[in-house]
Amino acid sequence: MTFSSNSAVVEFLTAKGCSVANIHARMKTVYGEMCISDCAVRKWVRIFKGEDPRETILHDRKRPGRPLSASDMAHREKVDRLIRANRRVKRKEIADKVGISKERVHYKSWVHHYDPVCKA
Repeated sequence: MTFSSNSAVVEFLTAKGCSVANIHARMKTVYGEMCISDCAVRKWVRIFKGEDPRETILHDRKRPGRPLSASDMAHREKVDRLIRANRRVKRKEIADKVGISKERVHYKSWVHHYDPVCKA
């Protein structure tokens, strides 16, 4: 039995309102030893009912850690002002004053062409 036919049977019986135990018992009588496990049936029932948050969330969830806010215009302008005020400012100083990582400062300084060797 293929994955799509297993999932179709589970989806159909879930829509009819059958319980997980009933779905698994009905599939066991038809498919015998080739039947999927009750754990798999339970997982698919949750998915088809929309109760499994891992499968039903369509937008990006918040993740732990520092948010990526270094690419907004406010940070970009702060970096620009600091570099224009003092061309010899260190990347660490910019990172501390603006509140972004040194790596982002390095990236921004090269993207905005603030290379101290090339510019006077």
